[in-house]
Amino acid sequence: MAQFDFFVVNVAAPSIGLDLQATEAELEFVVGGYAFAYAGALVLGGRLGDLFGHRRLFVSGMIAFAATSVLCGLAVNSGQLIGARLGQGLSAALMLPQVLALISSGSSGHGRARAMAWYGVAGGVGSIAGQVLGGLLVTVDLAGLGWRLIFLINAPIGVIGALFAQRVLPGQEPSRSKGAKLDPLGALGFAVGLGLLLVPLTVGRTAGWPLWVWIPLAASVPALAATLRWQQALHRRGGQPQLELSLFRAASFRSGILSNLAFMLYFPSYMFTLALLLQGGLGLGAFAAGLVFVPAGVTFSVSALLAPRLAARYGSSVLAGGCLLAAAGLAALAVVTATGGAEASVAVIVLITAAISFGNGLILPSLIGAALLDVPPHHAGAAAGALTTTQQFGSAAGVALVGTIYFAAAEHGAGIGMAWACAVNAVLVLSVAAAVRYGIVVHRRTAVHQRSQLQ
Repeated sequence: MAQFDFFVVNVAAPSIGLDLQATEAELEFVVGGYAFAYAGALVLGGRLGDLFGHRRLFVSGMIAFAATSVLCGLAVNSGQLIGARLGQGLSAALMLPQVLALISSGSSGHGRARAMAWYGVAGGVGSIAGQVLGGLLVTVDLAGLGWRLIFLINAPIGVIGALFAQRVLPGQEPSRSKGAKLDPLGALGFAVGLGLLLVPLTVGRTAGWPLWVWIPLAASVPALAATLRWQQALHRRGGQPQLELSLFRAASFRSGILSNLAFMLYFPSYMFTLALLLQGGLGLGAFAAGLVFVPAGVTFSVSALLAPRLAARYGSSVLAGGCLLAAAGLAALAVVTATGGAEASVAVIVLITAAISFGNGLILPSLIGAALLDVPPHHAGAAAGALTTTQQFGSAAGVALVGTIYFAAAEHGAGIGMAWACAVNAVLVLSVAAAVRYGIVVHRRTAVHQRSQLQ
């Protein structure tokens, strides 16, 4: 649900703009408002799960997401829709970290690897479904609802999901009895700092990067720096900061943050620029362009489910192989689009993107699992919130930066724009492997040092 609603608005934006008579800036805030609220509250959502129970927060977040989705579907002007999208983002921030936290605290070994694989499948399919089902729902125009159906469909899914979650997810005693407390100042600092960073990145490209975009971008640096100093001071005084800084002592978590950031700089921007190529460059409709992503969704799901078994046998070589496959596919796509081969046959793009997605499926579940490997159960929510915040920031920054490169190069043709975007994304994918390798090396050195101390 969270990933679907992040991507689906891109497909429905033209219909929303026409129906609500929204300006381009207002449409950007329909997208950016969700991203800002989602990213700004993820760390808080994870910490609330640690305090009050992950199942309770997951169920509450899912019901709130369903309710705010209905408000989105009932909006009669752009202001109402932007407000409802902010509510959606906050609800997603309550819901999503609890999934990773429950997996991290309630499973281990092969069971955790399988759970992470299914989590990766859900996230990847949710992203691709935003392109495919979004185009279908808008095109079908069931009962004259048009774009509203992309939001209203969340209501029954959310209610049914919340009922099942309440029944099957493990209960958990909140840790407030152990003296756990919230950090309101830290939560506010992260929300403001990330908002100053994400909103300009979201709207800057279409606005032409005016001065008012650069001012909040610059202000985000001291805002986030001041928040981190507050977190350190609170930790030294024996308090409980919003961001659990002790998590970063583990090499697996540090490298996991870096590798997830690199991957999310790449993956959403790749999806975004590919959609631009299919619709703007090759003239496909929203639904037809969405169908191009279907084989990619299948190969992603297959490889994500195979990844735990392969990793158990071949170790980190599986993730490295996924990075190489994705990078090779991006290089092939760059050549095809730059030479005009894409215009000859959409089937070529389908085959290449299916191969890229197979590589992506080998990468993503392993990245998430590796980042949370050494996280203690009582900090599972905080770690999940920090990780998903990193992913959300990477998504917004990647779309803004790689999108800017695409549009600059696309002045010479959409194929040229896609070729440049693919080249940048290939470098990002290879940097994922480099960050993971860094984590493995540091982890081994730490283990050797600890053994020598014990001896």
